Amino acid sequence: MLFPQMPDSSGQVLFLCTANTCRSPMAAALVQHALAAEPEPLHSVKILSAGVSALDGYPPSANSAQALRKVGITLNNHRSKRVTQEMLDASLAAFCMTEAHRAMLELQYDTSRTQVLLMRELLDTAERDIPDPFGSNLQAYEACRDSMVEAIPAILSYLRGILAQKPS
Repeated sequence: MLFPQMPDSSGQVLFLCTANTCRSPMAAALVQHALAAEPEPLHSVKILSAGVSALDGYPPSANSAQALRKVGITLNNHRSKRVTQEMLDASLAAFCMTEAHRAMLELQYDTSRTQVLLMRELLDTAERDIPDPFGSNLQAYEACRDSMVEAIPAILSYLRGILAQKPS
C-alpha cells in the first residue's frame, strides 16, 4: 500500500464518527492504550477524536464509557468536538467508522493532505463499517469495542509504515 505524503506534524491520528460521543472516543482511547506499549516513534503519536456532525462539549455516552471500563480504559476527560480543517491537516491519517462518515468528510473538507480510511479498511474482511451503537444496550457497545480492537494491529502496522517514511 502506498502511504500519503507526510503532513508537517510530529504525528497525530484522528478518529471520526458522527457525534463524537460513542465510537470515535472509544476508538481513540483503545488505540492510545495500544500505543502505550509501542516503541518510539509510534509511542508518541497523538490520538484525537472528533465528529463530522458533533456539537462541542458533550461527555461520552454512558455505555461507551462502561464498555471501555470493562477493559480497564477510561473516558473521563473526553468532551465531544466537531472535526476541523486544522485537525485534518495536522493528521497522519484519519480513520472513519463508516463509508458515510468518509463521504461527509470529503464533501465538507479538503482531505487532500490526509489519508482518509475506514477503521476496518485495512482488514481482510467484508465488514468494513462499524455500526452506531447509540441507544443500544451495553452488549452492542461491547461488540462495537471488539470490532475496533480487531482493527488495531492493522492500524498500528499502517502507522509504522507512515512513520518509517517520515524524514528524521
